[in-house]
Amino acid sequence: MDCLRPLLAFLPRILNANNRPKAKLLKKPSHPDVMGQQGPPAGGSRKISFNVSDQYEIQDVIGEGAYGVVCSAIHKPSGQKVAIKKITPFDHSMFCLRTLREMKLLRYFNHENIISILDIQRPRNYESFTEVYLIQELMETDMHRVIRTQDLSDDHCQYFIYQTLRALKAMHSANVLHRDLKPSNLLLNANCDLKVCDFGLARSAASTDDNSGFMTEYVATRWYRAPEIMLTFKEYTKAIDVWSVGCILAEMLSGKPLFPGKDYHHQLTLILDVLGTPTMEDYYGIKSRRAREYIRSLPFKKKIPFRAIFPKSNDMALDLLEKLLAFNPAKRISVEDALRHPYLEPYHDPEDEPTAPPIPDGFFDFDKNKDALSKEQLKLFIYEEIMR
Repeated sequence: MDCLRPLLAFLPRILNANNRPKAKLLKKPSHPDVMGQQGPPAGGSRKISFNVSDQYEIQDVIGEGAYGVVCSAIHKPSGQKVAIKKITPFDHSMFCLRTLREMKLLRYFNHENIISILDIQRPRNYESFTEVYLIQELMETDMHRVIRTQDLSDDHCQYFIYQTLRALKAMHSANVLHRDLKPSNLLLNANCDLKVCDFGLARSAASTDDNSGFMTEYVATRWYRAPEIMLTFKEYTKAIDVWSVGCILAEMLSGKPLFPGKDYHHQLTLILDVLGTPTMEDYYGIKSRRAREYIRSLPFKKKIPFRAIFPKSNDMALDLLEKLLAFNPAKRISVEDALRHPYLEPYHDPEDEPTAPPIPDGFFDFDKNKDALSKEQLKLFIYEEIMR
């Protein structure tokens, strides 16, 4: 893709947070004129309708998922380029829950490395409310596309991982687990700015609820899942996001996923092929007896040094990788310590790595009762969140 060339042509090492341009907030019209606009074809001749204010000029479809489409647009009064995410969640409760989490959290965070919501299209009324439109900053590409098209320099790896951890520090300080960090959820622009997106699987780190419901909802790629997610269904910690960052760093260094498992068992096999059989201490740290028995049934495996897998990589990058990909979540490096790691020294600035206040009690109350909520109740929650 031609748009990636300026992205990777240079690394703005001297760019600091104080000099980064701020996203200009769009002024919400007091009486939005909602109209149907036909978006360009998405991968074919199919037209996609965007029922948004005539203040926006729809341009190109830039992404499409299971229950949403993203297009680029221009906010005509300001000339600002934006992304409009159209979501049609009301066929499935799971999609409603993800949409509600996404809206609430992106409104809550105000961080340079977390994608922001500039506006939300207000529906005419509840009866005609069938679609959600989020107006967001426009980013040119994502990490998945970049890794697939060309090699990243060590400088790029440093800068991108630094920004990812900087965002994660804010999330974890707010007691929020992202739970779905992967290259396609790291958005990039030509200035090498990185923003984390897709908070549809996020939840409170302070929750004491059983996490088993999370696994039924967790349909995203397994390649970036921490081993404890597959070995037990309880007591997930902030360390699951740290593991995902390790997997992303490994992919940046080599240009390919480190653990591309085909299924649950293959995923664990690939992890143990690299990290080796867990020590006795780590083995007994696994809470599930059934999971321990499964690990015990496997043949003994020696650890493969990361230097053998990444022969050309920076020594400090591999040292950080070792700490990010510790098998035992209790021994995995914290986000704060990762930011202080020598590999990220060119960018680390403790005065410019802001935290966020903890999310208030009741923020995720809808998640506690999600199995008892009907789609209509969830739709009402989404409507109220938009209209507040």
